[in-house]
This record gives sequence, C-alpha cells and structure tokens, in this order.
Amino acid sequence: MDRFIEFVTHHYLLAGTLAVFAIAFLVTEFSRGGKSVSPQGLSTLANQRNALLIDIRDATEFRAGHITGSENISASHIASHIGQLKTDPARPIVIICNLGQSAGTIGQQLIAAGLTEVYKLEGGISNWKSQSLPLVKK
Repeated sequence: MDRFIEFVTHHYLLAGTLAVFAIAFLVTEFSRGGKSVSPQGLSTLANQRNALLIDIRDATEFRAGHITGSENISASHIASHIGQLKTDPARPIVIICNLGQSAGTIGQQLIAAGLTEVYKLEGGISNWKSQSLPLVKK
C-alpha cells in the first residue's frame, strides 16, 4: 500500500487520468440501455404511467415466477417485437431480466429503434425476490 501511495504522489497526472477514465467508464456502463429503476420505482411506473413490463428471461423461468402484468418476450425475439412496442412511444418500457445485466443490451436495442422511455429493473428478478416482493407463478 505504501508503494501505491508513493506511485500516486510521484505520478499524480497519470493516476488522475486513470481515475477520470474509470469514472467515465462507470458512468457510461450504468447509463447503458436506459435508466435504472428500483423495484419501488417500477411499481410507481406501472401504476401511475401504465408502463409496459417486458420480462426477457426464457419461458421456463418466466413461468416459475414473474412480476404481475409483465409480458414474456425472450431476448432473442425482442427485435421482431420492436414494431409492436413503437405503437405507443410515450409509454414507459421496463426491461426485466434475471440479474439486471442482460436488460441493458436489450434496452440499447430499443433506444436505437427510437424508443426513449426505456428503463431496466435494478438487479432484475433476483433483486425483486430479495425484497420479498410478490411474483406470479404459472
């Protein structure tokens, strides 16, 4: 640790540049694929703004437990549904996946297609379950 501090004090421009790039990278990654929404924020979007909830997990995982009102469109089939999603461009869309990672990629596709109100559920269904929020099972 002492050597690290010594390195940073002697090469402050290099260390500062690295810090700026690291922060820029993190900001870019977190904003990728739409804004993040907490489980409580998802409930607000669904109830107050009639958000469309799209669960991109496979059908087996969806049947095992999903959020009330969500539609199952697997990630591999999302491109064929973009036209349907664009019928109401002002309606918020929340992408739901298992851990919150895949939702960013799908969100990017939707944003590239011209949709602007795209959100992703923070932590996905795993975060939803960890907060003991209800799931529908089919």
